[in-house]
Amino acid sequence: MKTLLLGCAAAALVLAAPAAGADPARLADTVRTLTADAFGGRAPGTPGEDKTVAWLIAQLQALGLEPGGRDGSWTQAVPLVRTRIGAGGTVTVAGADGAVPLLPGRDIYVTTARPVDRVAIADAPLLFVGYGVTAPEQGWDDFKGADLTGKIAVFLVNDPDFEAGAADAATGKFGGRRMTYYGRWTYKFEEAARRGAVGALIVHDTPGAGYGWDTVKAPGGEVYDLVQRDPAARVMLQGWLEGAAATALFRRAGLDLAALRVRARQADFRPVPLAGLAFSAALPVSHATVASRNVLARLPGAARPDELVMVAAHWDAFGIGAPDAQGRTIRAGANDDALGVAGVLEVARAAVAAPRPARSLVFALWTAEENGLLGSQAYAADPVYPLDRTVANFTLDVFQTAGPARDVMLIGKGQNQLEEDLAIAAAAQGRTVSAEALPERGLFYRADHFPLARKGVPTLLMMALGGPPDLVDGGRAAGEAWLKSYMACYHQTCDSLDASWNLRGAADDIALITKLSTDLANSTRWPQWYPGSEFKAAGDSLRR
Repeated sequence: MKTLLLGCAAAALVLAAPAAGADPARLADTVRTLTADAFGGRAPGTPGEDKTVAWLIAQLQALGLEPGGRDGSWTQAVPLVRTRIGAGGTVTVAGADGAVPLLPGRDIYVTTARPVDRVAIADAPLLFVGYGVTAPEQGWDDFKGADLTGKIAVFLVNDPDFEAGAADAATGKFGGRRMTYYGRWTYKFEEAARRGAVGALIVHDTPGAGYGWDTVKAPGGEVYDLVQRDPAARVMLQGWLEGAAATALFRRAGLDLAALRVRARQADFRPVPLAGLAFSAALPVSHATVASRNVLARLPGAARPDELVMVAAHWDAFGIGAPDAQGRTIRAGANDDALGVAGVLEVARAAVAAPRPARSLVFALWTAEENGLLGSQAYAADPVYPLDRTVANFTLDVFQTAGPARDVMLIGKGQNQLEEDLAIAAAAQGRTVSAEALPERGLFYRADHFPLARKGVPTLLMMALGGPPDLVDGGRAAGEAWLKSYMACYHQTCDSLDASWNLRGAADDIALITKLSTDLANSTRWPQWYPGSEFKAAGDSLRR
């Protein structure tokens, strides 16, 4: 029956009028292929990766593109280390009332990026460090010289402006409700490691994180990291405390977590020990080195082939995990990001069919995005093409699947001149640009363009999660319903191709990227970062 429904959905998409440069039916076909059980959820270093990479190369080759890697290769090697916390371990916090267990998946979710056989932490002190922000440019330091050596650092999610009221947010140092990079879990874990902590735990709350507890625990204790990273750059144990469990933990130390949240919003906040409590963990760990790959293809420019415009998405998803309520185990990532991959292929198809552009177009399909943007990080650290000759990066990561919209979502407003190009192209479609309505989710820091942005390459992220789209059929209310429904499946087994999908809106967005990338490839323009962007200095240095 499911196959029949999917076939009916495809037929409906064939009949829908496709936007220029993007065919809804082909988008659905690509997603259907990449989410098939045979691909096993496309986890790096699995047979699913081998099948995915081979299929992608075949598609790119059939389009008439050249290999985009070094020495005529279609790929760039990305060596990873994969670790997984095993079953049978314990996590406890001892106090005057005895040792109380923190149950994995219910109270706590932990991983390690260290290639060790066992995590063994005994009676480590816990230290609440507020939001854990060190921002000299803002005169802000949550640590105040506290010694974290051998301790468990406990953080709040997001950054100090997040829970401020409207009046305080207007004068805040961290962009009001808009999450800065200081709010990202990656920053907090890295800061804990820099300061010698043995562990780092973030107190989860859904508004601050932008996703629920089910999303936090979905990876099942597995994590990837770049092999070449110094192991000392990672704490021994990292993870999240479920909100109610964290409140109870603080109460055992005689502390009011709600009151501490308020104190942590002030620049004079000082770290607070969870006095009388000691954290212990005894957890088995398996680890292995994984040979993963980015996939790269190139359409050489006719006039200035050494200058390039990049269009990218990530091919990976979360692989196979614990069964859900329906017994499904494959987390196939249909929208995140098989649909983005389909979009890249459509942009490439349109580019090949058009007259050869003046600049080269490079199509990148990254590995290990779901594990911390690792594939794009590896590329940014060792770029196949010089970054100072990379004109721009366009990244496709999650589209809305509820039909045509009157607007397109802009993630990270106020960054660079590509935003002006987007507004012009959207207007030509009869659409407007909406700034993200949920900037507290920090989406600009959560996709594969980010490592390139940090290096100074102008970027534009096409992502539908920044707020409800203004749908032609149903407006914002219908858009809100779609967004709520999708977020309930974010990073879980239910992110799958569905008969209800209407990909005409996604096709419109992909057509925008087709126009932006090909127009830029046929121009002599070098988009600039705006004054005030945190990436302007890197961009100015790159173009020097």
